[in-house]
Amino acid sequence: MEKVNLNEKFALFSDYWSPKIVGELNGQQVKLVKVQGEFTWHHHGQEDKLFLVIQGQLSIEFRDPVRISFAGREALPERTRTVTLNPGEFIIVPKGVEHKPVALEEAHVMLLEPVSTLNTGNVVNEKTVAALQSL
Repeated sequence: MEKVNLNEKFALFSDYWSPKIVGELNGQQVKLVKVQGEFTWHHHGQEDKLFLVIQGQLSIEFRDPVRISFAGREALPERTRTVTLNPGEFIIVPKGVEHKPVALEEAHVMLLEPVSTLNTGNVVNEKTVAALQSL
């Protein structure tokens, strides 16, 4: 049992959108990630995910279907909404909710999520990190 200094851990890496494991508890991993720019629209089919901002600002965009009836027809167009997190603030994104993290400037974020969680969820692309590094 040892304490973890988040500032020291963040100083060990510089790459963006590549989570690093800094702890595990009860089937969950504690991860640190530096972010900047836009991530990928995605969702996690089986896992809830906690984002806690340590430094900087992180916005998370959500796609929300909106049921509209017009001339006897129903449609489900998408609308986006954004939640902005500042240092010391967190949000839990429930499984199945499509989201896209965005950081205009570098931000440091702690994640808490099940071991099975892939950073890009249901999407596999150049930002997918299948083998995570432990610090």
